Amino acid sequence: MDIERIVDAQGRLEMWTYEWDLSASPARKINRKFVGYEQPVQTAQQQVAVVREAICWSYGRTLGNIAVCNEEMLGRFQSQEGDDAILDCDIVAAGKMRNGQDRWWCRTHQKHWGTKADIQDAAQNGLMRCSNHHQPMSYVVDPAHINIEEHAEVGIWCSMPPALTNIGKLEPRRPKIHVHVREQPGAVKVIDRDYKALSLHYNASDNLFGSTEITKVHLTPPAALEFVLALELRKATGCINCKDCGYPHLDLGEFARIAHKKHLCGNCGRDNTWSTAPIASTPLSPMHDQFSRANEFVDVVKSIDLDDYAGLSFQVWASTPAVLWTADRPQERGIHVHVYKDGNYLIDDTFGTVRYQGAELERAALLEQMVERTIN
Repeated sequence: MDIERIVDAQGRLEMWTYEWDLSASPARKINRKFVGYEQPVQTAQQQVAVVREAICWSYGRTLGNIAVCNEEMLGRFQSQEGDDAILDCDIVAAGKMRNGQDRWWCRTHQKHWGTKADIQDAAQNGLMRCSNHHQPMSYVVDPAHINIEEHAEVGIWCSMPPALTNIGKLEPRRPKIHVHVREQPGAVKVIDRDYKALSLHYNASDNLFGSTEITKVHLTPPAALEFVLALELRKATGCINCKDCGYPHLDLGEFARIAHKKHLCGNCGRDNTWSTAPIASTPLSPMHDQFSRANEFVDVVKSIDLDDYAGLSFQVWASTPAVLWTADRPQERGIHVHVYKDGNYLIDDTFGTVRYQGAELERAALLEQMVERTIN
């Protein structure tokens, strides 16, 4: 069974399955069935022209998130955000397979299409869909936008479960994105909250990805988690742009934790882009490095003994490197503590030494516990 493309009256590429009748002379195509439309490969520059969009991703992937811009697809979401969206496949041409057959890529589910099983499924069901088509997607419709240059200080972290608390049972949870925004250096935070996903905008003149047309980066929890762990463990990171479509490449999962040279594009499905040195690629890397003090830290020397606050609720985290840090001062490295009294913060600060039940807590051990409780 093979696939052929036919351009229809509207200029769309129709996809048809067919078989060869070799008993005829000459051989002819039979059992033709329409299975869908091939989508155009958007370039990185075309991605920026969208006014309304959704950020959509799936946990457990090794490749990056997607932006849903199609109005028809936007109407498929049941609410403004969730973890249960079942979306149509978005199939684009992705070169040839090793046997010379055409290969396609599903941008929605980050999966190649074109195996015999894929083609048989299309012929039987009349739909061109990848083998991940039932995969539930997390999403945020019309995500929050933060323009980095509009604020004096922007700090963004990956929010993970606390390592230690006396507030109920510590349950594993998915990562979130925690944001601090200040309008004046060191002033009161005008934003101090978690988000499920963000659209980060920056000045076009920064030219972070080799094109002044690209002025935003979508930030999802899996991408934030992998980048923070890479920073903490000092893994080799960078950002490689696809040589075919120019789209910045995002590694997740095992590919974010093992540096490599050959990179598969999540936008067009082609795998012939190579970095000069082994890296884990993420669009967060050039944005992070753009700010001069992003990798400067000061070890906090203050101390606290939680036993002095017996009867009060508390939470403890190891501090982690920021995904983005625009303040003109180093980041603090230590152990972050919340102590609550009557439902309000009594303490919200970072310490170098934290004691609990007579023992000194270790930042590295706390971070390990946070990561173990983070579902990704």
